[in-house]
Amino acid sequence: MFRQYHDCNEHVKETYRKIRTFQTLEHSQNMVKKYCNPEIKLEFWDAMEKTNKFIDSSDPDINLPNTQHMYQVAEKMRKLGLPDWLQVVGLIHDLGKIIYLKGCDEDGTSIKEQWSIVGDTFLVGCELSPENILPELNKLNPDKYNRMGLYKEKCGMMNVTCSFGHDEYLYQILKKNNTNLPEAALYIIRFHSLYPWHSGRDYTRFENKIDKKHKVWVKYFQGFDLYTKENTICEINKDYWDLLLDKFGLCELMF
Repeated sequence: MFRQYHDCNEHVKETYRKIRTFQTLEHSQNMVKKYCNPEIKLEFWDAMEKTNKFIDSSDPDINLPNTQHMYQVAEKMRKLGLPDWLQVVGLIHDLGKIIYLKGCDEDGTSIKEQWSIVGDTFLVGCELSPENILPELNKLNPDKYNRMGLYKEKCGMMNVTCSFGHDEYLYQILKKNNTNLPEAALYIIRFHSLYPWHSGRDYTRFENKIDKKHKVWVKYFQGFDLYTKENTICEINKDYWDLLLDKFGLCELMF
């Protein structure tokens, strides 16, 4: 069984306690301004290698370096012959954890303090979702907004603010790198950890027609993100992936 948070270890629960306590609207806005201006140029595989040092403190399922999870998702999609852009999303979807290279403990963006890198995401600037992981922690958040908060009905999911983490960071970075990824890919990158939206019934009040179309892809991807997890090492053929990385403008990126 995956995602058994109530039976997880205390380290995972403590990470979520910090997430819910410190992830406010102001924090998210400040982190986007501070971290989402690309300044470090890296070859793709060098960037992947750097994430090997990162083990997600919020994950109750596996304890492998971050790259192994991305390889597992990507290889499963490749074997099934899924669209090439979706395979690439599988390969890169957690690459935003590389933010630790320019992070700090105070911001929760370091290997030691990961509360602003990892974990399920939620919307800030509106009422915290009762469908969040460990919803009893919602009361720790100092923001007090009503159900709609700062947003209007059907404003569009791209016009709301997410709690800050590796998903939001990678989404912002990919936009500024001007890649060739389709719009659906960016939706997956940004929202695949937003479980209250794609797997629950929350935030639908903010959806527009485009969101509903891409939500299908986000939900589909999430099955691979979760159910390909194994505590075994996955080997990949870099020659195969290099062709796709080149096609979508990902061989070299600014972080």
